[in-house]
Amino acid sequence: MKDLVAIAGKIAAHLIEQRQTIAVAESSTGGLISAALLAVPGASAYFLGGGVIYTRDARRILMDIPDEAMKGIRSASEPYATLLASQIRQRFSTDWGLSENRRHGSHRQPLRRRRRP
Repeated sequence: MKDLVAIAGKIAAHLIEQRQTIAVAESSTGGLISAALLAVPGASAYFLGGGVIYTRDARRILMDIPDEAMKGIRSASEPYATLLASQIRQRFSTDWGLSENRRHGSHRQPLRRRRRP
């Protein structure tokens, strides 16, 4: 968490300097990004809110994204992360919308062995 707060401090300084705001839609991080941003003193100047969007119900209820809007989009994909970021920004009327999904998180890829030349 210490590393996250250090990064969040840099983001916070930029947002405050630019007089900009942010909202966060998280999935596999479960609120850690929001917690890091909120751990920086003065967070109320830039952080307007967010949510943990981990399930289909959360997506529909909290983000107002119907199942029809998800046709052809996997939940662990860049297009889905983009959709969440756009939606959270619109819902909170912020300058920035940030989202993450489990694409590179708890999801493990099989190991591939390379042959030595």
